[in-house]
Amino acid sequence: MSTTYSYLALGDSYTIGEGVPVYENFPYQTVQRLRKAGYALYAAEIVAKTGWTTDELQAGIDGRHFLNTYDVVSLLIGVNNQYRGRSLHEYTQQFESLLKQAIRFAGNRASHVFVISIPDWGVTPYAVNNGKNAAVVAHEIDAFNAVNKSQAEKYSVHYIDITPGTRLAANDASLLAADQLHPSGKEYGLWAEKLAASIKNVLSK
Repeated sequence: MSTTYSYLALGDSYTIGEGVPVYENFPYQTVQRLRKAGYALYAAEIVAKTGWTTDELQAGIDGRHFLNTYDVVSLLIGVNNQYRGRSLHEYTQQFESLLKQAIRFAGNRASHVFVISIPDWGVTPYAVNNGKNAAVVAHEIDAFNAVNKSQAEKYSVHYIDITPGTRLAANDASLLAADQLHPSGKEYGLWAEKLAASIKNVLSK
């Protein structure tokens, strides 16, 4: 009997693909890659909004109805905590709670959960034009990513580190959407490639 897999993507603007068509966001591109590889997948269910922090994502989750379980769950959240100057302590607590919930969504199968690192927006023209110090943003993004990576390791979920690639946007405008802040479909494609490869390893077992 063939299985059709379900995918739940939790996050913020980086998950819905702010500034690019729906078919260029990374959950959509991930599903397309997996389908091309012979896996049957439903369209990704996305719970994400531009500007969401960890607590706002939690509120968004609380207001929704979900399937009993999902075969794949991705979690990418935290850039807006950093942007708004929220504390690492708060992020640690709220991210851990979200991660535990993501694992429950995956039927308590930690190996079916994928944490994605926060991109570094400090290299973008938007950041430069708004007087942001790229080194300071990079330092803060690294600190937030250290938290989500350690939580991923603590709960034995997969960790997809896309941050180094996003820093290449400093010298490559093709990696950015028209708003000069969010990633382009091309950049999301690179994330989707990494995520799909990791998902394939799990689903093929």
